[in-house]
Amino acid sequence: MTKSLGTHEYDVLREELIALRHRRGLTQRELARALRVPRSWVSNIETGDRRIDLVEVCWVCEALGVANPAAEIARIVRKMRR
Repeated sequence: MTKSLGTHEYDVLREELIALRHRRGLTQRELARALRVPRSWVSNIETGDRRIDLVEVCWVCEALGVANPAAEIARIVRKMRR
């Protein structure tokens, strides 16, 4: 098994998290503030310089106001399979 960073699937995850943030009208700084992390944490995830685990994906979804993070993750996984 290869590392996930740099794969099509990981690129889809990053792109979808960025798109979700944009749809919510938040900057990286605003999302970072909501998560209580440095802005660089968000930037590094969005650029692929830092991995994000499942728990962190859930935290990001919740900070972005996603009512059902599991459904959002399922949607992203379906998109990964295309």
